[in-house]
Amino acid sequence: MRPGVIALWALVATILLVIIGIFGSLVASGRVTLFPSPEPTVEPIPEVAAVIDTSFSVVVLNATGEQGLATTLKDEIVAAGWSADSVLASQASVTDFPETTVYYAFPADEAAALGLAEVIGGARVEQSDRYQPLDDPGTDELDESQSAQLTVVIGLDRTAAGAPEPESAE
Repeated sequence: MRPGVIALWALVATILLVIIGIFGSLVASGRVTLFPSPEPTVEPIPEVAAVIDTSFSVVVLNATGEQGLATTLKDEIVAAGWSADSVLASQASVTDFPETTVYYAFPADEAAALGLAEVIGGARVEQSDRYQPLDDPGTDELDESQSAQLTVVIGLDRTAAGAPEPESAE
């Protein structure tokens, strides 16, 4: 064989081995992925529209030290269309709840909770079964066959002391 052909084959083999080595080290270090996994698609969470649903019973708990807030809020809710029999006002066991919140038990009740929050002039809305009655006294579980109930816990943000102070123009 000719020496030029042997040198050419040696050069091609060397270049090929260097390329394979570089590619292999990139794969081993994770900089190149041979079989990439598909990117998960993120679907937007559908926004729930507020609905005023007066079929829900409402419990209003005053979790502040200021007297009369639960009764005042009950009157606002009744004026918005709820029957006086379906709205109960009471004092909570705490007096330092920070922010007025409307609680609902099931995802299907979120629209009604948002509607009630609008009726009372704005409030945080949160899903929780903490304030829901249990229909069956023998169980500690909540099920959707129960009567629909929303609970408003009045926070310090609704008191004169908890109201935000106006900003001064300095």
